[in-house]
Amino acid sequence: MAETGKDLEIRKERNPLQAETTRSRRVFIPRTDIIEKADSIILIADMPGVDEQNVDITLEKGVLTMHGTVNAEAYHRDYRVAYAEYGIGDFRRSFTVTDEIDQEKIEATVKDGVLRLILPKAEKTKPKKITVQTG
Repeated sequence: MAETGKDLEIRKERNPLQAETTRSRRVFIPRTDIIEKADSIILIADMPGVDEQNVDITLEKGVLTMHGTVNAEAYHRDYRVAYAEYGIGDFRRSFTVTDEIDQEKIEATVKDGVLRLILPKAEKTKPKKITVQTG
């Protein structure tokens, strides 16, 4: 996993992140690609401006929650924004994870604002090849 960025820790918390926050900022839903392979499911989420120190991933009661915060760069005190097309805010998205996923082996990395989660399938759900014997 080192090739995609710094490894992240997935924590199991008693109280998952709730929809309400104490910060008065925009919260965006990150665009996410989901790729299924024979042995895993991969989630790739775009979170521009988020790095490994500002992303929190929790797993509780089958709900995987990704939360990324962006440190807004302060404008120089002598300037004011006349027009801005890009909004700054945090990112939050949740997914239900079934028992088909080996929840103890989930891996996460982030690089250049792209969060990548690998959710390995449990052994019992992986496809198995059955050999056919003659007569």
